[in-house]
Amino acid sequence: MGIVKTIRPYHEPAGGWGALKAMGTALARQDIPVSGMALLAHMNQPGGFDCPGCAWPDPKQTSPFEYCENGGKAVAWEATAKRCTPEFLAAHTVTELEGWSDYDLEMVGRLTHPMRYEAASDTYVPVSWDDAFALVARHLNALADPNMADFYTSGRASNEAAFLYQLFAREYGTNNFPDCSNMCHEATSVGLPPSLGVGKGTVLLEDFEKADAIFIFGQNPGTNSPRMMTELRNASRRGAVIMSFNPLRERALERFQAPQNPVEMATLTSTPISSRLFQVKVGGDVALIKGMMKWLVEADRHARREEGAPVLDWDFIKGHTAGIDALFVDLDATRWEDVERKSGLSRADIAVAAEAYAKAERAILVFGMGITQHRHGAHNVQQLANLALLRGNVGREGAGMCPVRGHSNVQGDRTVGITEIPSDALLDAIKARFDFEPPRKHGHNVVTSLEAMVRGEARVFISLGGNIAAAIPDWETTQAAMRRLDLTVHIATKLNRSHLVHGREALILPCLGRTEIDMQATGVQSITVEDSMSMVHASTGVRAPASEHLRSEPAIIAGMARATLGARSKIGWERLVGDYALIREDIEAVFPIFEGYNARIRHPGGFHLTSLARERIWATPSGKANFLVCEGLCEDPAIRDPDALWLTSIRSHDQYNTTLYSLSDRYRGVYGQRDVLFLNEEEMTKRGLKADDRVDIVTVSTDGVERAVRGFKVVPYAFPEGGCAAYYPEMNPLVPLYAHDPMSFTPSYKGVPVRLVKTVGQGAR
Repeated sequence: MGIVKTIRPYHEPAGGWGALKAMGTALARQDIPVSGMALLAHMNQPGGFDCPGCAWPDPKQTSPFEYCENGGKAVAWEATAKRCTPEFLAAHTVTELEGWSDYDLEMVGRLTHPMRYEAASDTYVPVSWDDAFALVARHLNALADPNMADFYTSGRASNEAAFLYQLFAREYGTNNFPDCSNMCHEATSVGLPPSLGVGKGTVLLEDFEKADAIFIFGQNPGTNSPRMMTELRNASRRGAVIMSFNPLRERALERFQAPQNPVEMATLTSTPISSRLFQVKVGGDVALIKGMMKWLVEADRHARREEGAPVLDWDFIKGHTAGIDALFVDLDATRWEDVERKSGLSRADIAVAAEAYAKAERAILVFGMGITQHRHGAHNVQQLANLALLRGNVGREGAGMCPVRGHSNVQGDRTVGITEIPSDALLDAIKARFDFEPPRKHGHNVVTSLEAMVRGEARVFISLGGNIAAAIPDWETTQAAMRRLDLTVHIATKLNRSHLVHGREALILPCLGRTEIDMQATGVQSITVEDSMSMVHASTGVRAPASEHLRSEPAIIAGMARATLGARSKIGWERLVGDYALIREDIEAVFPIFEGYNARIRHPGGFHLTSLARERIWATPSGKANFLVCEGLCEDPAIRDPDALWLTSIRSHDQYNTTLYSLSDRYRGVYGQRDVLFLNEEEMTKRGLKADDRVDIVTVSTDGVERAVRGFKVVPYAFPEGGCAAYYPEMNPLVPLYAHDPMSFTPSYKGVPVRLVKTVGQGAR
């Protein structure tokens, strides 16, 4: 039976019986309906494995069911009984597989053997581990300059693997570390340090229990970090104000039914989540935030004239901050009519949000990629920091900045040295520990790596996990450049698009997953990860590996390093891979913040990496937290085409980054399809469109290059005027490589100017 494609409204709350059914379906689809449920009992538990999905932290006291629907899907995806064998790859050419959907590729199952691309047959064929490592060494050692190689990292890599990876690349001679964080929360890593002195959040999980108000900007927790819903539900039930700002009214931000709560499940009741949900225009975030700040400043002036209680936290502002006067000048010059036009919200609506913020003694500001993935994402983050500082909501319990990172260890990888712009302190510490001189020249991020490929200056690309060919922008240009590389290497668990967009020579190196037992010379190993709130904890696999031919990520990295660097290496790769505790000792030596690393991860829940801003110690040149001014209200550049819309990319509920668990999106009522465009009925009428019409989506580019995706079905959906939405990564071909934040180089996935053209000669599909 084929997949049934329907559009029908979903009226149930987020979570609940729908979540349980979907998780059961996911386990059955991977042929593990019983063993999968047993495996979930070990997830996010002391002595068990960390969820391979999102980076939401674990509570100090875990329940027996410390997992969510999408965490269950992530485990099913990894622990599948299906296998991608050499026989399968021999039976299907790469050219044929290129015509498969991303979903069908990953549904083939776990990779079982190291594979090498064979041009003569256009297939992947088995290769021994030693021969694979020798091929990597031959290409790397043939390069005229180490900076012609790029070392990409996915956020699922452990601290131990990421640390070895950066050691390998730096001893080889480059700081080229394009990383998945470049495409998601780099705007946080770059934007927050000038404001607060740290590039991470400032809250702990227990702060959600003490907050009077929680403000959620550009984040869909019900899909991207569902375990966050427990904290939001609890906050709502105890009376905390929750206000959400997002172009779409996400179901989980409206109401939630807790699957772990027997009363709600038995009575079919649910908990309202958002006190108010404001549908901000695409690209209207700066206008919204400045509007809230403008209201606060005006209210404070009025209160002081009337000798009332101040609205701003003046003790904090005078004692801990700099730059308030410049912010006042900027806000005074900001006109309310411009705020309303750009944000899509009325002055009265913004006043409701600002007044709730003013009344809250402790407020948490949560934000996701709806804030960061814009042409001025770092400015967006800094304006949120300004909003927090006005009320002293940094550095006290129940308050702070909460960037919700995606991948389960994307933050940890950064902490242990995956950065293209290393500090002298980091490089000096590496030199002192390992007795080699690491390169000092800054390296490539994702955008500059792709630009180097386009110019022909990059020749080798090694990927520690991920699916970069799907995740990157401007596919026609960037994927073509990747195909011209001399060698591509992918350390992976499953077949994906990146293995088909390969260089002249290519390797797929299969690795252990998070759920699997990692047996090395000294016994079973644990790895560690850092969550969104800087908690570091251990993760230990519990099931047998999918194939006897798999190797751990640290072992694969060490194998490439030994083959490439040979006798000149100063690092005992074999020794480190045999005992990951030794890797952690080296991490501690390079990063003193990990003091007592091995002892501290033995405690359930792990330990917290200190945030200076949480202690109100400001690691900025001024020694203060800084109010930073962003000129104007326009996150995204003005476009002259009167028919243009601002397109934002979104993820379906059955999706984790580029990984698809199914072709449906339950909460938005989309089933069996992804080629849809969400558009409000007023914009449809303007363009003479009706439901189910097919349209081509064409970028309004400034470089003369046509970028288009074709034949997308129009779905009427409540959405702000002037905008539309469609799924990532299908929309990535529309994002020009030049369309990125100049501060963080984050591609503008959430703000692309497009026009719609009725598809010619296509009926319903």
